[in-house]
Amino acid sequence: MARTKASITDLAQQLGVSVSTVSRALSDHPGISDTTKKRVWKLAKELHYQPNHMAAGLRKGRSNLLGVLVPHIDGHFFTLVVKGIETIASKAGYNIMICQSNEDVTHERKNIETLLSAQVEGILVSMSRTTRDFKHFEKVRKQEIPLVFFDRVLDGLDVSAVVLDDREGGYQSTKHLIKQGCRRIAHFGGPQHLNIYKHRRQGYIDALLEAGLPLEEELIFYCDMTLEDGIAGMQKMLALPTPPDAVFSASDFSVVGALQELKRRKLRVPQDIALAGFSNETFTSLTEPMLTSVDQRCEQMGQSAVRLFLEMREEHSSTFSPRRVVLQPDLLVRESSERSNGKK
Repeated sequence: MARTKASITDLAQQLGVSVSTVSRALSDHPGISDTTKKRVWKLAKELHYQPNHMAAGLRKGRSNLLGVLVPHIDGHFFTLVVKGIETIASKAGYNIMICQSNEDVTHERKNIETLLSAQVEGILVSMSRTTRDFKHFEKVRKQEIPLVFFDRVLDGLDVSAVVLDDREGGYQSTKHLIKQGCRRIAHFGGPQHLNIYKHRRQGYIDALLEAGLPLEEELIFYCDMTLEDGIAGMQKMLALPTPPDAVFSASDFSVVGALQELKRRKLRVPQDIALAGFSNETFTSLTEPMLTSVDQRCEQMGQSAVRLFLEMREEHSSTFSPRRVVLQPDLLVRESSERSNGKK
C-alpha cells in the first residue's frame, strides 16, 4: 500500500501545536524558538513531510510556474528551445510546465485551458501547423497573463514574439545554391498562414529575382513538411519535363525525404540535384551526404522568450506594447549542396 503523505496538519496534531506555528517553524521564522523548530523538523523528517510550494505560492498570489506550449518535442529544434527557456526561467525562480499540441489546434486549445487551470504566471507558445485563428489565446490576454510567441506566429498578428529572420534564412540558402551553379531551384514550402514558411518562401523568391532567375510555380510544392511529404514532393519534381537541379526545403524533415527518393532512383547529391533544408536538426549531420541547413539559434530563442516574459511581468500586461525580437540565421553549408567551383 502506498504511504500517505504527511500534511502540515498531521505535524501540528502530533506536536500539540497550531498549524501556523508549524508553518512558521518550517520557514525559519524568528518568532519561533530553536527548540520548537528542531522538534518540528525532526518529526517532518520522520514522517517524510514535503512542503507544497505551489500551494504556498498560490496563497501569496504566485505559482512560480511558466507555461510552455510547443507543437512537439521529438526533434532537435524545440528540445533546445525548451533547454534555453529552462536555463533562464530557473535563474529567475520559475519552474516550467510543458505541453505539446502535436500539431493539432484542438489539442492546443485544451493545452491552454490546462495551463490556465494550473495558474501559470505566463505562457510561451509556438503555434501548431493547423492553427488559423487567435481566439483561444484571447482568454489568456483577458486574464492579463503575459503571452509570448516564439518561432511560429500567425502572420500579421500584433503580439510579443521571438522569431528568426526566416526571410534572410531562405534568401541565404537559395543564394548559396545559385552560387553553386544551380539555375532551376525548387522550393518545398509549408502552410503559408504561418510566418516561418511564408517568410522562407519570400527569401527564396528574393534570391531568384536578384539573380535574374524566373519564379516558376511548378517548382514550388506546398506540404506539411513531413518526411513523407518530401518523398512525394521529390517524385512530383522528377516527373516534370525539366526536373530541378536543386531543392531548398523550408524544413529538414521534408528535405531528408527528398534525399531518400533521390537515393532510391540512384541520382547523385549534389551533382544531379543539390539539397538544402532548414532548422539544423541533429540528423542533418548524420545523413550521407550531410545536409546543408539553417541554424535557428534554438537556445537563444528560448532564452529571449523568457526575458521578454520577465519584461512583461515587470510592467502591467494591459499596457505592455507588443515587442518583437528578431534573431539572425546561420547557414551551415554541408556536402548536399556544395559543388566544386559552382559546377556539376
